[in-house]
Amino acid sequence: MAKVLLVDDEMTMVQMVTEMLRAEGHDVHPFTNGNAALEALAEVAPELVITDLYLDNTRAHGLEILKKARSLNPPASVIMITGFGSIDTAVEAMKLGAYDYLEKPFKLDELRLTIQRALSYNQAISENVYLRKQLKKKYQFNQIIGNSDKMQGVFKMVERVASTDSTVLILGESGTGKELVARALHFNSTRQFAPFIPINCSALPENLLESELFGHRKGAFTGAINDKVGLFMEADGGTIFLDEIGSMSPTLQSRLLRVLQEKEVRRVGDNAPVYVNVRVVAATNEPLEKKIKDGTFREDLYYRLNVISIQLPSLRERQDDIPVLVGHFLRQKLSPRTGNVLRLTRKAMSALMAHSWPGNVRELENAIERASALCEGETIILDDLPPHLHKLGDANEPEDVREEAHLASVNVPEGAESYPGRSVGPSGGAPASSPTSSAPVSMPGSFHPLKNYLREQELAYLQRVLAFTSNDKEKAAELLGVSLATLYRKLAEAEEGA
Repeated sequence: MAKVLLVDDEMTMVQMVTEMLRAEGHDVHPFTNGNAALEALAEVAPELVITDLYLDNTRAHGLEILKKARSLNPPASVIMITGFGSIDTAVEAMKLGAYDYLEKPFKLDELRLTIQRALSYNQAISENVYLRKQLKKKYQFNQIIGNSDKMQGVFKMVERVASTDSTVLILGESGTGKELVARALHFNSTRQFAPFIPINCSALPENLLESELFGHRKGAFTGAINDKVGLFMEADGGTIFLDEIGSMSPTLQSRLLRVLQEKEVRRVGDNAPVYVNVRVVAATNEPLEKKIKDGTFREDLYYRLNVISIQLPSLRERQDDIPVLVGHFLRQKLSPRTGNVLRLTRKAMSALMAHSWPGNVRELENAIERASALCEGETIILDDLPPHLHKLGDANEPEDVREEAHLASVNVPEGAESYPGRSVGPSGGAPASSPTSSAPVSMPGSFHPLKNYLREQELAYLQRVLAFTSNDKEKAAELLGVSLATLYRKLAEAEEGA
């Protein structure tokens, strides 16, 4: 239940409300003195504050408590109570951030309902902030996987233009991750807390696409039984992503051009334009220059869209990233039989490296998805991959486990010489040494139980990973392929036995 700070200079009132709240399981901190409550606010850190507006015959205490409660991180919801209600005081309290305002005398059921609504509102706000943080984390630049020079160029361009409002045109074959880049642009911009609205322009016929994009008035056409707000209006303040822009009809191209020029939209059947503040990110897998020559795409629209262009390479142009991507996908897959992270054999990896991947990253992800569902145990072998890949496997490669495959999703920072589980040379290429190399081993002078040795090795490895991530435990857990709770437990167990 919730932590509640209650302030009123009437002892009877405090006792009555405290008893009600504690009966419902809330943690209540009651005060009859405004100054004491004000001092305790930061330490108590309540989710809800219920305070009288007039305390000790002054109005300052109630408003001061309101202001301080709203300045906490996270801010508390505040319900104001007074026996001297007026419109002016209500408006002032609400302007300062009060959730609601009750006048004495009030019924306990009325207060109870107001408390429930305030706590529900508080929870919804907290969940929204959490989801926004998760979305931003999901679409950070380092979530776009790739260590190749071409992908590093993409990362640099995205990072440079994310904070601008410039229109962006993303170019690339189907399956190269155009929408992922568009989301990274949005969630790393100043518009990140406004809507991100994606739409595939090739998925809808012209009349429906026009209505979806710009909206319509009731009766504008057969079937328009209600007013409809278009996606441009829904995206106001945020970003709209127009995928497969090359398939848009000339009529809609003309309307889109006006939106880009005038920053306003006009619903179908409506004469009044509506101003919108929207960043447009478009994408295409077709060469628009060719469509311009064919007369199927407007040249003026092309130049409006192509303010900044980002070219995504095909997977065959960055084959060195295949192990990196495979490692990323493997860390997301668990064996249906053991529940452990899956691994890949060398022969299976050789087949993946030999394929041309016309469907790009999406095709590779689907291949790993299929293999993870079909494999037995924790290891994906060549036969688990799609049939057309079987003949591509190197006959000389053994079906043993390629240990680095499930670690390869780490993007090595510039200048780093190694990362956990895989040593790399200065160029980030082949491993400098292998854990299976036949280097001579010096025997210890004394022996310890195996479990003690394993615990020491585990602690040392955990410390290496934490040092690599600058003690970022969340990132370390991700690299290790375990939950954050498991990492904390492992650290505690290892340190206890050290």
